[in-house]
Amino acid sequence: MRKCTFAALLATAGLTGLLSCSKEGNAPLDNSESGQVEKIVTMDGVARLLSELPIGGAQMEEVFGAVGASSGNGYDEEYTLRDLFEAPGCGVGQTEEERTRASRAASREGASLRDLISDYLYSKAGESRAGQGLAGSRDGSGQEAFPQIDDPEAVIGALSSSDLQIYWPYSEEWDGETLPIITFDPGMGVESNYGYLLKVSEDGQRTVEEVVVDESVARTSPVWVVNRNDDRDFTPVEIFIRANRPAAGPMHASKARNLMIKSFKMLRNYDSWFAGASEFFIKCGSIKGFSARTEAELKQYSPSVTDMMIVVRRRDVGKEVPYDAILFSGFTNQLDKLAFLVTEDDGGTRTSWKCEATVKINSKSYGINLDIPFNEKDDIVWRGQLAASFFQSEDTVTGRFGDVLISFALE
Repeated sequence: MRKCTFAALLATAGLTGLLSCSKEGNAPLDNSESGQVEKIVTMDGVARLLSELPIGGAQMEEVFGAVGASSGNGYDEEYTLRDLFEAPGCGVGQTEEERTRASRAASREGASLRDLISDYLYSKAGESRAGQGLAGSRDGSGQEAFPQIDDPEAVIGALSSSDLQIYWPYSEEWDGETLPIITFDPGMGVESNYGYLLKVSEDGQRTVEEVVVDESVARTSPVWVVNRNDDRDFTPVEIFIRANRPAAGPMHASKARNLMIKSFKMLRNYDSWFAGASEFFIKCGSIKGFSARTEAELKQYSPSVTDMMIVVRRRDVGKEVPYDAILFSGFTNQLDKLAFLVTEDDGGTRTSWKCEATVKINSKSYGINLDIPFNEKDDIVWRGQLAASFFQSEDTVTGRFGDVLISFALE
């Protein structure tokens, strides 16, 4: 049973105008196979699809485990549709062994979300062949019925190859029982949207009720947000640390050292909560292990750029998060200034910051040209040169770079 207050909710959330001009939310009805896929494989389409499923404890545990694994690997609290179909229960960044173990656990718990989606789409295809549930018809609440399905496999293939995902903010607060409110990222920085509240009564009757969702709701109730994955192909600092642990034992101060990031604090969130955590890229440009004694030797060195991603979840705003990550290896006393860039990822066309780092030979400084890449839509949190003496002034030094605080140490 659905309790629908759809128009009133849109007015309350201030979304009527936005959604009425949404290409994804109000595409013309199209009964062709491609039209069916395009209508379902959208953020709002997947949210509606999930709300149609008989989600229970097993599926909640599946998503909870996946978003927890992603978060533990330094990504957002996310469960990609690719993993949902290819390896149920797996989070982003898991090893093959971990993926196998998680998939087996999801299968043991009962029907996975993959199975529920497949069963639902095939049942809708059966209704379509029987002449029921045609696109453009209305269900009992007056809401447009779920699109007609002719080829379930085409829809499943499009879902599994998409960049869509389930994002569960504040998932650590889940009580282990409550079913989710399912919503989607409305875009354009909007902070509230309608969502589907799933309920099961004591006698087993399932209902779906449309409610208004904002971040305050997500802090106290489980909310699944269908949004797009932006970080799957990047390596967060947690995984970077595991692969690049510094060698044990002290190093003499005159030798090359490692420049370490010891902590990171975000002072404000950069995006709407629907879009998920803030993804910072820290880029440092210089020459590793520089030891040239002449200008001729300088020409033998090539500059390098370290590129590190730190994901700060919304619950961690204002908190100092400890790390022990190598930002730059081969730090020598001949380094004079490093090029330093911090961005918050927002995508867009690839561009670059043309900048300069400097080194010293016999007390004379020489500039080194660098191109540090970033995306044109990124928020530039901070960029400029940092003197090597800044890192050498204390055992641990902290600097404010725009709206983030970063602590460093030479080890």
